[in-house]
Amino acid sequence: MPEQPYAPGGAVAGTGMGGTMDLATSEGASLEAAPRGPDDAGPGAKPRSLWSDAWRDLRRNPVFLLSSLVILFLVFVSLWPSAIASGSPLSCDLAKAQEGSQPGAPFGYDGQGCNVYTRTVYGARTSVTVGVLATLGVAVLGSVLGGLAGFFGGAGDAVLSRITDIFFAIPVVLGGLVLLSVVTGDTVWPVIGFMVLLGWPQISRIARGSVITARQHDYVQAARALGASPARTLLRHIAPNAVAPVIVVATIALGTYIALEATLSYLGVGLKPPTVSWGIDISAASPYIRNAPHALLWPSGALAVTVLAFIMLGDAVRDALDPKLR
Repeated sequence: MPEQPYAPGGAVAGTGMGGTMDLATSEGASLEAAPRGPDDAGPGAKPRSLWSDAWRDLRRNPVFLLSSLVILFLVFVSLWPSAIASGSPLSCDLAKAQEGSQPGAPFGYDGQGCNVYTRTVYGARTSVTVGVLATLGVAVLGSVLGGLAGFFGGAGDAVLSRITDIFFAIPVVLGGLVLLSVVTGDTVWPVIGFMVLLGWPQISRIARGSVITARQHDYVQAARALGASPARTLLRHIAPNAVAPVIVVATIALGTYIALEATLSYLGVGLKPPTVSWGIDISAASPYIRNAPHALLWPSGALAVTVLAFIMLGDAVRDALDPKLR
């Protein structure tokens, strides 16, 4: 077969029948070029993990980006409330009670003459602190108990399952009314302790089921066959692959705990004055809803936006970590 002349503007490729076919310059280059897209895996590319795939999906999710911006703003306000609100949230002037928006008080004044804007800003610190600490306590306690029960099984697993059933039967609000009316304090710790006490069974059951599923995988059996100790098997091979459901549930539960703190404070058994809390402000503004609705709407709106942001973040994380949704 005669040799094909070289064409400066094209390329020559062999066909399946032994012939040749002219290609455009872009087509010829595409055959030789290595994959460059984010989803292409070249010969030397490092395989992606579940976490890297989840982070890639989260960065493209507008729900995650929007909720993250709101949460970052709340964290900033919680750490440095004086950066956007001047004055003390405990400074009140009865002569200005129930007055509307004015310079220095864009949200107006409540029934006690307190600046609603300042109290709403400072209330974010209490709500975020309670939600984060309660979530951490619930996640750690529930993950440890549920993980150990799911890994070892036996009588300990059976006992823990029955204990969680008992806690699931306790109504959360009713339990808070009973427990917090007896255990009182001037700090947030009684409320956080109550949330951890009644919140760990949910995380424990999820962690237990996730560990039971993970320990049946081949890589766990291989680690045991190679002589890995139970502690190394649990911490190195099972826990990293069983923690995703716990993270998802804990993220969503954080918003729930913020709402629960506000509910208990509204009912008078949660946080107490002079602590600044959205629940306390909502309770104090309820009798003046007709004359000064702004005193109720602003802390209620801040609470609703905060809870919604954490729930949206949890939904986005769940979608990113669930392989069935890919």
